[in-house]
Amino acid sequence: MTEINNAKIETKEMAKESESRLSCQICSGQSHDLFYNRDSTRLLCCQTCKLIFLDPLPTPEEIDKIYDDLYKNASTGYFAKVDKKLCRSRLRVRLLKRYVSGGRFLDVGCNGGFMVEAAREAGFEAFGVELDRASIDYAHRNYPNNTYFLGPIEAFAKNAQEFSAVYCSEVIEHVPDLNGFVAAIALVMKPGAVLYITTPDISHWRRPKNLEAWDGFDPPDHCIYFNPSNFSRLLASHGLEVFHRQFAWKPGIKVFARKRDK
Repeated sequence: MTEINNAKIETKEMAKESESRLSCQICSGQSHDLFYNRDSTRLLCCQTCKLIFLDPLPTPEEIDKIYDDLYKNASTGYFAKVDKKLCRSRLRVRLLKRYVSGGRFLDVGCNGGFMVEAAREAGFEAFGVELDRASIDYAHRNYPNNTYFLGPIEAFAKNAQEFSAVYCSEVIEHVPDLNGFVAAIALVMKPGAVLYITTPDISHWRRPKNLEAWDGFDPPDHCIYFNPSNFSRLLASHGLEVFHRQFAWKPGIKVFARKRDK
């Protein structure tokens, strides 16, 4: 019995030591609380900025596996209601055009190209970046008048032209390297360009108390969980200032941010 108790104590101490070595990607804090732990899923919460993240975060190999034909050859998920997706995309482009009249548009995580096509219809020169090959193939077949890139935004940003408008919806919560991801988005934006970005809000008043009943809770696919404060802080650290926060009835964050002039 003593050996079992000692083993439990040792396990707890090892967990505490692991938590103390981790640095929050937003505030660099190294003190974290255990937020959720069931089966093989463990989430930590930064004591300073309340960022919640999977521990351990997915590796690049695990990310590649997740995005290997994610939508069953473009037959499920977003592709089940194409007309509805296009209609919603056109509405969101209208919102974006309140702040950006035209120029180059980029959708980061463009899926089947719905938002890219809506932006082209609205007069933008439209581009999309996507990890899933089947989604890119669908976009090429159905919306061929746009430009698409298969791969991560970090690779695209190395040789990309600058954009006046960038859209990124329900993508960043999948990303283990937050700063690399947001830095790449900021890199492709012109000074004064506008970013329209959305993600689930784990602090939202309508989020179910039972975390597992929330459709925004999807580990390991969703490996990062934000609140509005730490999300704005992350963007600001890369020169992107939130200037408008859209009301979200569902537990989500929807913000417009502008890149600071150099």
